[in-house]
Amino acid sequence: MSAILDKVEINGVEIPLIFEEERLLPIVSMQVTFQYSGSLADGEHPGLAKFSARMMNEGTKKLGSTGFAKALEEKAISLSSHSGTETFVFELGSLKEEFDDGIKLFAELLKEPNLTEESFKKVQTTTIGSLMRKESDYDYQASLLLKKSLFEGTPLERPADGTVDDIKALKLSDVQNFLKNHLVLKRAIIVIGGSLSIDEAKAYAKEALKPLTVGEVEPLPFFEASEKSKTSIEVKPTEQAYIYFGSPFNMRVDDPESYKAKVAAFILGSSGFGSRLMEEIRVKRGLAYSAYGRIVLNRSSSYFSGYLQTKLESQEEAKKVVLEVCEEFVKKGVTQKELDDAKMFLLGSEPLRNETLSQRLSRAFNEYYKGLGLGFSKKQLDLIEELKLEDLNEFIAKHPELLKLSFAIVTDKK
Repeated sequence: MSAILDKVEINGVEIPLIFEEERLLPIVSMQVTFQYSGSLADGEHPGLAKFSARMMNEGTKKLGSTGFAKALEEKAISLSSHSGTETFVFELGSLKEEFDDGIKLFAELLKEPNLTEESFKKVQTTTIGSLMRKESDYDYQASLLLKKSLFEGTPLERPADGTVDDIKALKLSDVQNFLKNHLVLKRAIIVIGGSLSIDEAKAYAKEALKPLTVGEVEPLPFFEASEKSKTSIEVKPTEQAYIYFGSPFNMRVDDPESYKAKVAAFILGSSGFGSRLMEEIRVKRGLAYSAYGRIVLNRSSSYFSGYLQTKLESQEEAKKVVLEVCEEFVKKGVTQKELDDAKMFLLGSEPLRNETLSQRLSRAFNEYYKGLGLGFSKKQLDLIEELKLEDLNEFIAKHPELLKLSFAIVTDKK
């Protein structure tokens, strides 16, 4: 059975509930997502959303971190939280017979998380350690540099994890305020599925989220990527040049033509071997082990981005090839063979991406969250199958903004 969209009323608030019944295995999986509660909502404290998600993985005040982990482990229950750019997410899963206990522990976590000075210091220390290690991760540094170029002056220019100084400046009260304002009913979307009925699903949702206040939600802002082509260089003691590149892509996440962007990006750079970027950069010129490019469509932004690593002495040539490949792609489009190969892969691999319950629930959530409607992925496959070469090339030609490329390079080349 496929996922359905319903709603559940909790403390006077109607919350969207996406449900799929599957009785093949005696398991239940639940995801609760809070909108506009990711790193875009950090405000004056970069890294706050991700830090707060780590704090929610420290268990309850009553049981503490170790006691809570033990309570989950004894019943083989998985419960964790994480945050992205736009959202803050809890995931809960277990065997059906243990799900009652899972829901009780989840409700306790929401009611009284372990927001103590002790757990705050612990998370602060591990986060700072992780950020210090990332200082020598030049892939990470180059990706940050690109985000800074593309989204200068917006919250997207800041590292989602914050910097060492950002994390040192955080206080426990910042985390308490963030969680109080963002883990609220008006921001919630519930996705639940497995070996249960929709009535059971609603009862579980009510019990889990009962401790939450009503709260408020603001509309999610949209940030345009910069049209100014520029090259930013950071000199580091590296033996490779890390080259990240990106440009604006004028399309909203719920655009009915997004399937064409998926096919175009696949041919240009997201398919790995066989993509234009890989063929020209690795196969023909041997400039890099791999080269990748994709079109990112989020509710808060849309852009094209890619990356490669090359020898220090080849960085200018590699950059030139990226520009040439993108220019030829926009001006001349793709070939019939490239379109046929893309169709064959995309249509053939799609079933593999939806084998498990959690994959299907995740897909249904994305369809709803992006405003596409449940079942869009299946419609998208039909549209891809019917796509004609001239229609795809006309679409590509309508996006010359792809050529307004900015480069972010971490290199040792003075």
